[in-house]
Amino acid sequence: MSKTPIVKIDLLEGRTSEQKKRLAEAVTDDLVRVLGVDRNNVIVIFNDLPKENLVKGGTPATEWKK
Repeated sequence: MSKTPIVKIDLLEGRTSEQKKRLAEAVTDDLVRVLGVDRNNVIVIFNDLPKENLVKGGTPATEWKK
């Protein structure tokens, strides 16, 4: 069994690099704590989704109320 956890996180585009860095650090910390893996083996992949590619209840994210 592999000791390299890979976490994929889908987000609407617009998050800053700093926000993603902080989120990746938090996810990594939890995986180290819960799974006992080496933090250098944790891979976090961010997928920035264009708002027009996300639809909820038939309404594209570009039309969601802010």
